[in-house]
Amino acid sequence: MENKGGSEGAGPKIIAPHGGYRDLKSYQMAEIIYDATVVFCGRFVDPRSRTTDQMTQAARSGKQNIAEGSMASGTSRKTELKLVGVARASLEELLLDYQDYLRQHGLPLWGRDHPQARNVRGLCYQKNRSYLTYRTYIDPPACAEIAANTLVCLIHQANYLLDQQLRSLEQQFLKEGGFTENLYKARQQVRNSGKKPSPQGTQ
Repeated sequence: MENKGGSEGAGPKIIAPHGGYRDLKSYQMAEIIYDATVVFCGRFVDPRSRTTDQMTQAARSGKQNIAEGSMASGTSRKTELKLVGVARASLEELLLDYQDYLRQHGLPLWGRDHPQARNVRGLCYQKNRSYLTYRTYIDPPACAEIAANTLVCLIHQANYLLDQQLRSLEQQFLKEGGFTENLYKARQQVRNSGKKPSPQGTQ
């Protein structure tokens, strides 16, 4: 339960602010990718195949690990780094699946300057993006080439965001330390001040 009390018993903050993953652009993009992958596999891949299971699980892993890492960050920046790294790896695996699909079905992989690729990338600037923002590129009558290439573009954007997030987390960890270090510093600060640790800080 969140402590909303006043100054009585207040001491150094040990558990850092955490959560709020729904506001992360990386999570928002990963959620779109997951929803779009479910639709793509339902349209273009045998729903009973191992490929469908692997692709949807990779997409889900990208989304879920960002959320789990954000929630874990209050007590373990190391865990957050690890889980964001897992999310990044899962989306890279999914990227290869879409590239394999295009190659194996004789469909072209759009280059960076392809007109439709540029259109898809431009949608990232819209506010309150969701799967509906990209629906015309995934749902009928969009063909497999358009849908797969759209997902490739989205995954590249998500991976870029995750790479930035990982660099930021690494710098934050190096600068501020982890939970164990901060716990030790807080206890030393309490001892030096001559106060008894509050019950919340002694668990």
